Amino acid sequence: MPGDDCVEQPLFGGAISSCFPLRFQDVSNIRDVPDHQEVFTDPSRDESLIIELLDLKHEVGDNRSALWFLRDIASEQDAEETMVLEHSGTLELAGLRDGDTPAVVTTAVGKLAISKGRQGREAQNIVRVYLANLRLKEVSTDVLITAHEPLLINPLSESATTVGAGPAVPAEISGCLPVPEVFKLAVTSFKVHDWNLFGSGP
Repeated sequence: MPGDDCVEQPLFGGAISSCFPLRFQDVSNIRDVPDHQEVFTDPSRDESLIIELLDLKHEVGDNRSALWFLRDIASEQDAEETMVLEHSGTLELAGLRDGDTPAVVTTAVGKLAISKGRQGREAQNIVRVYLANLRLKEVSTDVLITAHEPLLINPLSESATTVGAGPAVPAEISGCLPVPEVFKLAVTSFKVHDWNLFGSGP
């Protein structure tokens, strides 16, 4: 599928790049997105990919950082009670190094019920959230890469008007790269081209 052609996408003015399908459109300038975030969506499937730069959370341990951030997202979405942790682990990034060794990234995957925008609990969708935390300690930055994969669309959700209510159509049936693969590609291809983005080089 042409929209699923994966290309290196410039982020934050080209200071960073990551590779993911063209079907994910940049909506950072359309929505009210903070400067420290870049947001890409496929509105036809209600899938999204978010790259976020945060001040390093020194109080959070490295091994559990992705899980900590996933729980923080659940808390922000008022979805703590619905969150089910499905997996946590690590990935190695060949293109990003920590001294002489490839950087190690922690990941977590969870399932939770969330509503879009200001819609309430009665309009919650069931979503699988994939989260990776890249800890750039030398520039005191936590990078979060988060992908959202809808599993069940609530008829009352605004998503239902675009993608339809009920169970989400599997990516394979639609000829699309599945979200877990989009997520892994976006994480493993992550590169920093200009360390001045973080205020100073590593």
